Amino acid sequence: MARFAWPDGKQVAVALTFDVDGEVIPLVRDPEHGHEKLTLISSAAYGPAVGVPRILDVLKEAGIKGSFYIPGFTAELHPPMVERIIGDGHEIGHHGYLHERPDTLSDEEEEAVLVRGIEVLERLTGRKPVGYRSPAWELKLSSPALLKRYGFRYDSSLMGNDIPYLVSTTEGDLLELPIQWILDDFPHFSMNHGGISSPQKVFDVWSTEFAGYHRFNGCYVLTMHPFVSGRPSRIALLDKPPQRVVDT
Repeated sequence: MARFAWPDGKQVAVALTFDVDGEVIPLVRDPEHGHEKLTLISSAAYGPAVGVPRILDVLKEAGIKGSFYIPGFTAELHPPMVERIIGDGHEIGHHGYLHERPDTLSDEEEEAVLVRGIEVLERLTGRKPVGYRSPAWELKLSSPALLKRYGFRYDSSLMGNDIPYLVSTTEGDLLELPIQWILDDFPHFSMNHGGISSPQKVFDVWSTEFAGYHRFNGCYVLTMHPFVSGRPSRIALLDKPPQRVVDT
């Protein structure tokens, strides 16, 4: 099987991405009473308030740019955070308005949510988002065409390959930057997914996976949530280099 050929003889591509869900999490989990649950709200607010600045500091020190996917509601709550992300030269992508899963919406509702998120991010950043990541990584069959129609250059919600690929739609091809659950911090650290892993265990999983991507010339898309990976013991994973890769 032929390997993907990156420019200039590069072996692997890496994308550091962050889903800044923020205070939408309580509303998603409990639409009727989520706003009354102070502990859950405080945990969600930790992301924009503490996790994002901490992550930005690490990225700045390393001289690395990342992509931050932000729901419109969260962006409206934290304009200074948005301003700093843009000021530091990072990308801001679309992540719904209230973290709405497209597969739970009608076509009309999905389009309205997409437009509302675009308008919020354009107002706060001065530019339309070109990247989209679906809340909960779920799309409808019609979603890629909708994204293409509204001018998005790429989506990062699907898992059909280890390298970027094109999704054919009635509006033209949409570039897909594929993700996967292994490279998402939430399943590793969430109490809802079998317990909280140690950062060392997660590092071992991520670095071993990186070695595989390096071997097969893949596109390593790491997905982190600031309210998860912004915690003191976990932020070190951003600083820690992968284990030595032996090219086979």
